[in-house]
Amino acid sequence: MRLNVTSEIGKLKSVLVHLPGREIDQMIPPMMAQLLFDDILYGQVAREEHRRFQQLIRFVADDVIDLQDLLEETLDDPDVKRRIVRDLAKRNGLGRKLTGSLLELTPAALAEVLIGGIARETGSGELPQFELFPIPNLFFMRDPQVVLGDRVVISSMATQARRRESLLSKYVFQYHPRFGTRDPFWVDFMTSEPERPMPRSTPTLEGGDVLVPRRDLLLVGVTERTNRAGVMALMRSLKEANAGVETVIIVDIPRQRSFMHLDTIFTFINRHECLIYPPVILPSGSQAAKVTMVDLTKKRTLAYSEQKSLLGALKKKGFDLEPVYCGGKRAVDQQREQWTDGANAFALAPGIILLYERNVRTAEELATHGYHIIYEDDLLLGRTELETWTDKKYALQIAGNELSRARGGPRCMTMPLEREEL
Repeated sequence: MRLNVTSEIGKLKSVLVHLPGREIDQMIPPMMAQLLFDDILYGQVAREEHRRFQQLIRFVADDVIDLQDLLEETLDDPDVKRRIVRDLAKRNGLGRKLTGSLLELTPAALAEVLIGGIARETGSGELPQFELFPIPNLFFMRDPQVVLGDRVVISSMATQARRRESLLSKYVFQYHPRFGTRDPFWVDFMTSEPERPMPRSTPTLEGGDVLVPRRDLLLVGVTERTNRAGVMALMRSLKEANAGVETVIIVDIPRQRSFMHLDTIFTFINRHECLIYPPVILPSGSQAAKVTMVDLTKKRTLAYSEQKSLLGALKKKGFDLEPVYCGGKRAVDQQREQWTDGANAFALAPGIILLYERNVRTAEELATHGYHIIYEDDLLLGRTELETWTDKKYALQIAGNELSRARGGPRCMTMPLEREEL
């Protein structure tokens, strides 16, 4: 399988997703805070919404691939299976008996257990105890890894609840035969214990905070989930690996639950357009981000320069972008729709994007910028079609009422593996 991501908007060829499974059905209210959810999801509806979401992606992309399927195929090699189980057992302190039972599972059953967890029923009517916790955030495939060019950055997740996500991604990219035999990683942050508390000084980096405008340019957020130490470690590693990244624009935003990642307030949607949450992205905004440009081309050091705004910094690098406001012009609508991921668009191709249909004001604003608003049923039932051979712009609206309750949008749920070059 070819890896090639050198933009945020090049026509999508293959993408990694994960259909929410048993792991979200295991969640009970007392676990929500620990597992980073604001509510429990109705799994049957969430899965149907996600299947329809995948079908929309297939109108453009050749391959929509589930990480669980890749993990199962990886575990099909007995030697690799032993290596993975023993590594995971060591990292998580699993006993011999449990490790042995994991080794006896079929590849499909083992892949499901590594995601869905292992509950130990008490038999007394009490809540179950977990020998291995479920990882219900895995359907947000954006965060555990970042495909940059033809290699991968394995993330360092900020919370204990999500560290196994990066570990499973690492196993897949390292061992699956479709990714070849050479080292697939630019950076591998998964060197610490994945599901134990880590010191606050530990570098953290999540994929929702990394945007790839161009092969030589990255945007990286310093946010609730990605710390400055993580950004520094990423820049040093890319520089040492000669990864081809020459400039990093660091966007330091308020540490708020609603702004958990950079892509919740800023996404690219076309060659000359972006979707933004104005209070943070505009320099005049009430919560304006601090922006710093870093030159990685200097031999001995990194060169820093403060910027007036993200849009201004991007213009200096050749991206003269017209901002489209998430929620439209009214502050109330902007705040409401940013909370429901109105700024978290996923580009299938230049000017063809996916958004939740509940973000009505955002869709209206996109329409004023020439976007044709298409609801998922109209496309899935053949009532309309995408004229991808023209310059028409489309905003495809997915239902996502259950998925959106998990606090993540279309970009959050996808990790492109290959895009066409612009």
